Amino acid sequence: MSNEVLLTAEGLTKLEQELEELKTVKRAELAQRLKVAISYGDLKENSEYHSAKDDQAFMETRIQTIERMLKKVRVVESSSTSKVQIGSIVVLNDVEMAEKIEYRIVGPAEADVLDNKISYESPLGVALIGKSVGDAINVAAPVGNIKYELLEIKV
Repeated sequence: MSNEVLLTAEGLTKLEQELEELKTVKRAELAQRLKVAISYGDLKENSEYHSAKDDQAFMETRIQTIERMLKKVRVVESSSTSKVQIGSIVVLNDVEMAEKIEYRIVGPAEADVLDNKISYESPLGVALIGKSVGDAINVAAPVGNIKYELLEIKV
């Protein structure tokens, strides 16, 4: 499993869209930036040129990374509401704060805590995999143990 890149169908679509945009729109924009920067002359002290070259290197690295990931993708979707698995959407009760939190369990490449998507490899993700509604979840965090109750599993 370590060679596979696990993504939900939504995550795969986003990655493919990002790759397409990088290869078409972003490459063309950078080519134009480089053309303009080169027209300023003296490339040794041309900050616009060096900035564009740095951006180009970063973008090409990202393109290569995405292409490697896409060769190893396995799309996973949750099909069960009885046990948490990759692709599950879970509703948790933070016992101490008495608030509900909803997360989607995804692969590391797709994780985005700002979008409530957590990796199955994260401490919370590891604690949740295989759990059922009603189970107590304890997660060791830098601030101490955090206790959750699993309220609901959605697909």
